[in-house]
Amino acid sequence: MISFEDVTVTYHDAERPAISGVDLRVHEGELCVVVGRTGSGKSTLLAAVNGLVPHFTGGQLRGRVLVAGRDTRTNPPRELADVVGMVGQDPVAGFVTDGVEEELAYSMESIGLPAPVMRRRVEETLDLLGLADLRDRALATLSGGQQQRVAIGAALTAHPRILVLDEPTSALDPGAAEEVLAALHRLVHDLGITVLMAEHRLERVAQFADRVIWLPGRGAAPVVGGVGEVLARSPVAPPVVRLAGVAGWHPPAVSVRDARRLAGPLRERLHGIAPPTDPPATGGAGDGRLVARGVVVRYSGAAAVRGVDLRVAAGERVALMGRNGSGKSSLLWALQGSGRRHGGEVLVGADDPAALKPGQRRRAIGLVPQQPTDLLFRETVRAECEQADAETGAARGTTSALLERIVPGVDGRAHPRDLSEGQRLALALAVTLAATPTVLLLDEPTRGLDYPAKTALATVLRELADAGTAVVLATHDVEFVAEYATRVVLLADGEVIADGPVAEVVTSSPVFAPQVAKVLAPARWLTVAQVEHALKAAP
Repeated sequence: MISFEDVTVTYHDAERPAISGVDLRVHEGELCVVVGRTGSGKSTLLAAVNGLVPHFTGGQLRGRVLVAGRDTRTNPPRELADVVGMVGQDPVAGFVTDGVEEELAYSMESIGLPAPVMRRRVEETLDLLGLADLRDRALATLSGGQQQRVAIGAALTAHPRILVLDEPTSALDPGAAEEVLAALHRLVHDLGITVLMAEHRLERVAQFADRVIWLPGRGAAPVVGGVGEVLARSPVAPPVVRLAGVAGWHPPAVSVRDARRLAGPLRERLHGIAPPTDPPATGGAGDGRLVARGVVVRYSGAAAVRGVDLRVAAGERVALMGRNGSGKSSLLWALQGSGRRHGGEVLVGADDPAALKPGQRRRAIGLVPQQPTDLLFRETVRAECEQADAETGAARGTTSALLERIVPGVDGRAHPRDLSEGQRLALALAVTLAATPTVLLLDEPTRGLDYPAKTALATVLRELADAGTAVVLATHDVEFVAEYATRVVLLADGEVIADGPVAEVVTSSPVFAPQVAKVLAPARWLTVAQVEHALKAAP
């Protein structure tokens, strides 16, 4: 169905090819997952399938890509639209209408389907992806995760034979991600649709994959094979595969179900060893670096945040969690001071952030939004870093050093909008962190980051917290929460429904529990590192 024949893609002025020597086949009715480090060429590989590379992106493509027998060199994207449906990393960039129903119908209109067929498919897609309650909403009013589901639905309504997805679950809460992946699984098995997806949150998708395509990067040819076989060799393996390495399981488990079947001896080795506990949450006592009382946010008269109280002490690392649309992003913007706030009080120290001038606010409370490009406006990565150093008074090279720690190897000459999603996010993080704000707010900070990059980010944020910065991050990434946060605040319909230590909150929920906790339940182990340390320390 998809054939890459010795394909190499080199962009204009690039030091090295984005992908090199790609020679592989994806068969009809197969679900293949593309993995690799941030910036390894995953998005380029996917964009070559529907002709965006090179017809839209430019650059040079050597070799040949065949899609359902059509050569992408002679068939631009519009001539492949009946065969390939594609959803990019930024769903908003692909929207062409203003409303949910209109967006779902657009792809069918473009290929001339009759109105009755279009109506039926819209209804089917609304039900398939849990979008029925959003059908009359404007796209601009949806949360990032809701927008991502609409983008996937818009690609599905045309009934393509091939579906190409770039990080389809990155903005979805765990429950919504399971629903979307289950729907894709049904399409593959029941209708024979071919799915090629790139994803960093492999703990979500590995169990659904037939094969894995690993891009090592830096010109190396891809490695293609069985899920466990390839991920065991890759630096971007989900926790359950890394746990298999610690426990000595061969072949490695790729799902929680398989791991639980193998985990009996491991549970016995850990019996009597207490998992490490989080330090006591101090946000409910003391003066607090960040204090919010009764915060209310409304959109068109509907409450998105309903009287939230939150106190975060210096050095705390707090994760805001909850389903898509629960009010996490709205709360962060209200706390930062430049977003809507219709009621309540917010203080950073003795100041209300909303009353501060932009420069003062940036040093008091920094916010990295879901769309990192909102913070990037220079022509090159190097210029962004130099500007951040100058504006914050940081030593020359501070921002670029932060960027290198999180995601190594980003080309300083590149335009920020030419970077991968993960690289853009890392750049926005570095720009914000250079100001060393006393309170740091992060909205989905791991979106687009691979596992090593997330570990590097956790290290940087932990150092900031140890130096007294209060950190609050909104995220659906339960594995990052398990590794980094000390406290979880769970939101639902704009209200706080749980607030406590990570192990206490996440292990009590089958939706928000990390993989290691599910495998080793009822013991409250959260990460592979905890298990590995305990086994090494055991007599």
